[in-house]
Amino acid sequence: MTKQIITALLTASCVLSVSAVAAELPSSNDAAIRAALASGKPTVADFGARTCIPCKKMAPILEELNRELKGKANVTFTDVWATPAIAQGYRVQMIPTQIFFDARGKEVKRHMGFLEKADILKELKAAGLK
Repeated sequence: MTKQIITALLTASCVLSVSAVAAELPSSNDAAIRAALASGKPTVADFGARTCIPCKKMAPILEELNRELKGKANVTFTDVWATPAIAQGYRVQMIPTQIFFDARGKEVKRHMGFLEKADILKELKAAGLK
């Protein structure tokens, strides 16, 4: 085998192993979102798509927040291409869109576009995260 083929195979192997390790926040259905809103905890519901570039940039942030905020707040992700009716129900016009809900399940803020972790935390705190 040539050096180029070996390099290509090693690169592909590394890419596959890294992507296999990366967990994905599962896409929420309507019942999961309603359960989050009824939980008595603030919630950020992210509406995006697995193929959207800004959504892909947000995925690791949402996954990290989901782990860090367990029991304190809810973080949901809904793939709008897989479940367009849910996105329509929440009046999502562009992706990604983050909707912030307070502990009573009332929408308190909506943001369209990429959002940094610090900004998500700021909005969750405004929605009642302690």
